[in-house]
Amino acid sequence: MNAPSSPSGNDYQVAVIGFGPSGAVAASLLGQHGISSLVIDRQRAVYDKPRAIAIDHEIMRLLDNLGVADEVLPHVAPFPASEHFGADGQLIRRIDMVPEPYPLGYTPTMVFTQPPVEAALREHAQRYRSIEISLGTELVGFEQTPTGVMLILAGDDGTRRTVSADYVIACDGASSGVRERLGIRLADLVFDEPWLVVDVLVNADAAGKLPQSAAQYCDPRRPTTFIIGPGNHRRWEIMLLPGEDPQEAQKPEQVWKLLAPWLTPEDATLWRAASYRFHALVAERWRDGRVFIAGDAAHQQPPFIGQGMCQGVRDVANLIWKLARVLGGLSDESLLDSYEAERSRHVRELTTRIKAIGQVICERDPAAARARDARILAEGGGRPRTITRQEIVPPLVTGLLTARDDAAKGTLFPQPWVKTPAGHGRLDAVAGAGLRLVLEPTLADKLPPALVRQARALGLHLIAVSSSSGSPAGAPGIDIAVVERDGVLADWFARHGCRAALVRPDHYVFGTAAGAAGLAVLIDELRAALATGAAACHQTQPICSTP
Repeated sequence: MNAPSSPSGNDYQVAVIGFGPSGAVAASLLGQHGISSLVIDRQRAVYDKPRAIAIDHEIMRLLDNLGVADEVLPHVAPFPASEHFGADGQLIRRIDMVPEPYPLGYTPTMVFTQPPVEAALREHAQRYRSIEISLGTELVGFEQTPTGVMLILAGDDGTRRTVSADYVIACDGASSGVRERLGIRLADLVFDEPWLVVDVLVNADAAGKLPQSAAQYCDPRRPTTFIIGPGNHRRWEIMLLPGEDPQEAQKPEQVWKLLAPWLTPEDATLWRAASYRFHALVAERWRDGRVFIAGDAAHQQPPFIGQGMCQGVRDVANLIWKLARVLGGLSDESLLDSYEAERSRHVRELTTRIKAIGQVICERDPAAARARDARILAEGGGRPRTITRQEIVPPLVTGLLTARDDAAKGTLFPQPWVKTPAGHGRLDAVAGAGLRLVLEPTLADKLPPALVRQARALGLHLIAVSSSSGSPAGAPGIDIAVVERDGVLADWFARHGCRAALVRPDHYVFGTAAGAAGLAVLIDELRAALATGAAACHQTQPICSTP
């Protein structure tokens, strides 16, 4: 179905270039807002081999908000603890997930099988009336005008057409043609290592030969990663040594030689073998006028904690709620500057942390590797310690956040399980997401009417959450009152010394307040920031281009 045209007179409000995972999630987010959009991709079919393999609770929460989680979950499994073994084969540390009750309502870290998940994301995006999908279509040129972007499209049937859009989001991968045409350079964070990635489908009678947990072999002779995927899917990431030919290494006979410590060709079916150079790259600019880049077009990181696809989905989740406000006339266009300010800083910080983990893993000098092992064990008091993947992913530290000191700002707001007449449900599904004010009941019960009006004028959804021992707070002005099951949010409020949180549509906390007076100031600060984007620019002078 053709999408309605843009109110500005362009054919579409947004054009999305690329229909991989980031582009498909972008399409559904745009569709959820009713934004008329065109999505194109050169390929007609989903690539039938796995590439990304990890997903986390933040991303699954976003997919649940879109209503596509149920289609994705059959192809997902928990990511078990990753055991790191040192130069002499000894356990030196574990990387695991935080324990239950899980803070976002989902298993914090998961593995998935990409082809069926990507197909589910594409199919879901096609359900929206405002979204037009054009497969077998390539962007061959574009030009920005004062009111939009003109795009020249070529079909694989030899046809050409020109369309216009208010904005463009380029999710066109690591070799992004849009990024290249805009002359946007990639900043090198100095990580460049050759690896072979091998995926197999292991036979049932051979599964017992393999480790029952994920493993990182920090062996200076050949660093290797082992990952347990859903079902019988197993992956190895194997460092290639100096002088080894990456093309030769991915040939089946060479792959089986490398897998010989674990499996024989009779034990499994080789699904994919691909040689890569693991990079740490971040775009120097994420916006050029009306064109934005996202996903692998904007950044590439080593895979050591499985954040590649997650990063791309975070990009579009960050950008599209802001685009929706600008296109709806609710915010000035300068709000869009906070996209690069927030995501570039976050990606750089996370990539730097991933790079540090990679450098530890990739140590090739035996003496240095043994010193590394001793240092890591000493950090745990002489025993292997456990760190969580959630500790590694940083909060937002700049952009559309309160200017006040607030330990909770930029963190992900929890999603507890709450009680419903039918049983239990996750908070977002029961109470709604979007731009919202979440209150502890002792504050919800005595909100001044003027503060309620102030929140309503900003379009905030007011949610009161009682602890598991309380009852719903049905105070005037509250949209919905619920009781949580496990005390996750009550603990969060207590830990941060607050009773209210302003939460953005992408689930990041704008700021918190302990009482009505502080909350009134906080809401007014958010109103000003959303209207003009000034708060984001004020906090990000080196990045933000708006005066």
